[in-house]
Amino acid sequence: MTQTSSRRVRITFSILAAAAALATTTAGAAPSADQSRAASARALSHVQAYAGRTLHGAGQTWAVRNMVIDADGREHVRLDRRYRGLRVIGGDVVVHGSRSGAFLDATLTLRRALTLGTKPGRSAADALRTALATHSGALRQAPELVVHARGDRPVLAWDVVLDSEGEDGTPSALHVIVDAASAQVIESWDDIQTAPAAGTGNSLFLGSVPLTTESSGSSYVLKDTTRGGQNTVDMNNRGFGTGKALSDSDNVWGNGTTSDRATVAVDAQYGVAMTWDYFQNVHGRNGIADNGVGAQSRVHYKRNYANAFWSDSCFCMTFGDGNSSIYPLVSLDVAGHEMSHGVTSRTAGLVYSGESGGLNEATSDIFGTMVEFYAANAKDTPDYLMGEKLFKNGTGFIRSMIQPSSDGASADCWYSGLSSLDVHYSSGVANHFFYLLAEGTTAGQPSRTCSASNTRVANGTGTLAGIGHGKAEKIWYRALTVYMTSSTNYAAARSATLSAAADLYGAGSAEVNAVAAAWSAVNVN
Repeated sequence: MTQTSSRRVRITFSILAAAAALATTTAGAAPSADQSRAASARALSHVQAYAGRTLHGAGQTWAVRNMVIDADGREHVRLDRRYRGLRVIGGDVVVHGSRSGAFLDATLTLRRALTLGTKPGRSAADALRTALATHSGALRQAPELVVHARGDRPVLAWDVVLDSEGEDGTPSALHVIVDAASAQVIESWDDIQTAPAAGTGNSLFLGSVPLTTESSGSSYVLKDTTRGGQNTVDMNNRGFGTGKALSDSDNVWGNGTTSDRATVAVDAQYGVAMTWDYFQNVHGRNGIADNGVGAQSRVHYKRNYANAFWSDSCFCMTFGDGNSSIYPLVSLDVAGHEMSHGVTSRTAGLVYSGESGGLNEATSDIFGTMVEFYAANAKDTPDYLMGEKLFKNGTGFIRSMIQPSSDGASADCWYSGLSSLDVHYSSGVANHFFYLLAEGTTAGQPSRTCSASNTRVANGTGTLAGIGHGKAEKIWYRALTVYMTSSTNYAAARSATLSAAADLYGAGSAEVNAVAAAWSAVNVN
């Protein structure tokens, strides 16, 4: 993320992704195990029966990742594809079925049938040498032979994962995809994607807030059993270890300043609780992984660490204490942003590179902002700025959804070179879309529509009426969980949100028209 003021400070909030277990969600009553098995079986049958739509072919096998069953019985089952035993990056499919079990459609990124051979021309050692020649780090595990299907033509490739650490101390798990024929790097992305007893907390940013803690003997600990057991630990300014549980004798935590180490723990615990409540009460999601399990928050991570990140490997949020210009990274929208990366990794799994990476980052901005609106805390007036509470000068922010280009690097509009931008900057197009969909070209705000020219800065004079953030957030969530796949680009995101709006509000509805108009306003047609 990037702030805007006289001096730019880049903060790349993060997620460390890992394989997600099968999670079944529903907009109606929770399906039984038999219903889930039946929906899975139907999807597996459809994916083969409708090979022309799903691009199923010889040598392919499938595994159910997760599913959504609508209140009206429609089924949306997400499947991961393997080809002759190899994982297919960009091969995932969402199979849509009716209540009666009939095939409706499929959403996928793959463009061509898989017919390639599986004998690599270059060895794993060749791939590793290429990866280490272009990126620093230590090999995490043996390079994996995969099919890379995110481009126009699927190719055999090696997935080389390198562990390292950034200059600011953020851990890195970099996937370097190396062509198995030429040993050239195809692309790379980092899995680090840079966002309870009745107690009282005196927070750094939000004043006095309620906390649900747990009694432990004669004291209390920051553990919330009503939200899956989520808890907060103090890392004691180290970048390793498990941290120390925070305890308090009177269940009143922090003093509102950084002189008390519990203060930022209050913000972290409260922010994670608000994120849990937001996804549960607004979208019916039972925790980040939709399995009722709460996450851990780690505060006081390293020294002068002006960042925060979500890690799937530990299922935890980590917050740094900031530096001379940045407060500790425990603001409400940051917590919502980072934990939303966990939601994305367990649903669409948007790869953190190119346009899909920009959509991944924008998804976290959107939901981080919506968590702020949901909490409606008087000390942090809801807005469409990310991280505006973090800057000691009182004027900075990390990103603006109203006018993304105001940070000097983000794009307001889609243009042909967008995918070459860092994902924190290409996210601006989806952020701008969401603001226009929710609020329109609001009087008194600098948000503008985009012209048809190939520019990333909005300069149009069109006007739009918003549908409200309440409808906009539901459209985005359904698009993410039902229609987007790992390699969804902006054109496909337009289709996904149009389908989501039609599902929620009806084909030809004002909401569907508003989605189309907002995408057109940012040059996604």
